[in-house]
Amino acid sequence: MNTPPDHARPGRSPHRDVNEAATFVCARCQRPLRLPVRNRPVPPDSRGRVLVAVRRWPEGWICGGCYSKARETYGVCPGCGVDRLLPGLTQDGAACCTDCAGGIGDFTCTRCGNEGSNEYRGVCGRCVLGDRLAAHLDDGTGQIRPELVAFYDRIVAMHRPRVGILWLSKPHVPPILRALARGDVPLTHDGLSHLSPLKSVVHVRDLLIESGVLPPVDRHLVLFEQWLPKWLDQITDPAQRKILQTYATWSVLHRLRSAADNGPVGHYRDQNARHRLRVAAAFLEHLASCGVDLPGCGQADLDRWFANAADARKRASRPFLVWAIRTKRMQQLRLPPTREPVPKPISLRHRVELLRRIHAGDGMDLTERVIAMLILLYAQPLNRITRLTLDDISVDEDGQMLIRLGDPPAPVPAIFAAIITDYLAARPNLTTATNKNSTWLFPGRRAGQPLHPTSIRLRLSNLDIPNMPGRSRALREMLLQAPPAVVAGMLGYHTGKSEAIAAQAGTAYKRYAVGDHSRTRNPRLSR
Repeated sequence: MNTPPDHARPGRSPHRDVNEAATFVCARCQRPLRLPVRNRPVPPDSRGRVLVAVRRWPEGWICGGCYSKARETYGVCPGCGVDRLLPGLTQDGAACCTDCAGGIGDFTCTRCGNEGSNEYRGVCGRCVLGDRLAAHLDDGTGQIRPELVAFYDRIVAMHRPRVGILWLSKPHVPPILRALARGDVPLTHDGLSHLSPLKSVVHVRDLLIESGVLPPVDRHLVLFEQWLPKWLDQITDPAQRKILQTYATWSVLHRLRSAADNGPVGHYRDQNARHRLRVAAAFLEHLASCGVDLPGCGQADLDRWFANAADARKRASRPFLVWAIRTKRMQQLRLPPTREPVPKPISLRHRVELLRRIHAGDGMDLTERVIAMLILLYAQPLNRITRLTLDDISVDEDGQMLIRLGDPPAPVPAIFAAIITDYLAARPNLTTATNKNSTWLFPGRRAGQPLHPTSIRLRLSNLDIPNMPGRSRALREMLLQAPPAVVAGMLGYHTGKSEAIAAQAGTAYKRYAVGDHSRTRNPRLSR
């Protein structure tokens, strides 16, 4: 029961101890509450983190989070059937309009006439957001720069204007917008590269691309091209900087641009390219500490590097060494072999227990359940999971859900198809200007971008769901049931890799007879 403390009742002073009632909780989220305390320190509370009660509505006191959510909930009221703001609750807990809730407040904006969260008295957040954004996009004539009108419309139309207001209140965002509006820098990708800080510029760039103001570019390729000159400037030795610049331009950057022609570069490929350059610089520093340069590097110097370097550095330095030998910048030396890390698969029992957790949803939201299912059922890597779109989910004429990971699409078991259906009806990160109409299966917080693989990996780690070991077990279990070529095609793997893993698992299908095995031939009896 949501019983307010004595000081919250009529006739009692609000300056008494706020811990008088341990059952004083938010009527909606059931989290501990306290009344606001002004002009004096907040007394300690034995319940730990306690929220502040901001409104007393018919169901009881509610916290600031529930109050904000209520002012941003829209739909058809079950009581009057009108499509409008639904801040209240019916007796059975369904969202309803303020009239059907007993008149909990007037949320109509005096300027636009629409219902919404009032940022100021009588003025909704959307109007306030539009005023502030228009001031930042003023080209000096009192009007929004014409090229930025589409950008303005996208920001103002976001589902939660309060998020946009908070974004504009950050000190580094208005200077970027004003520089673009007043022509201090060209309204191009190159012009944006002269602004800072980088993270804010990247976010603005994504929004401009999604608004149609700037042409699409590969996000991670642009970030790498902007990072490379700044990193090279940090190399103090001129000879080393020249070698690294040549390697980065004609090998690393060339490979990234070729990859961008066939699809998105992606976060991992970008970071791997940077790591290889840093390791190449470390190798040149190692040679300098030994008193030799790259052309004078001998087999003993190379073996010394491989003997002392970590396994990850050995693998990362190999492309640079191959390039240096091939381009005659280094002697023809023998490169020691490197070992690729092989993840140890989880046990079959552990996999089944994890799949049961996913089905039950214990402590997991829908996003985490679907991603974990794609790992443990279909052995999908995170960078491929993040690139899935809504078009990759389909239902055939028999009602069977299919997911396109390769060719042909893979069927989804009915118990997990229900989880995907629930997720599709409640995809996250669609209430701001970033991904309003996103077709990504897992839309992220950046405009036009899916969820970041690193954030997914951290969430899975916090849930004790192993990524690589889980994928390894899932792939081996599927290879036990079908030939490697079939599994590789359906899951999007390379056939050679699938055959190698099948051989490790002892299930190679090299002696598998081709043809139709559904028919049997009657034996002929000799007379």
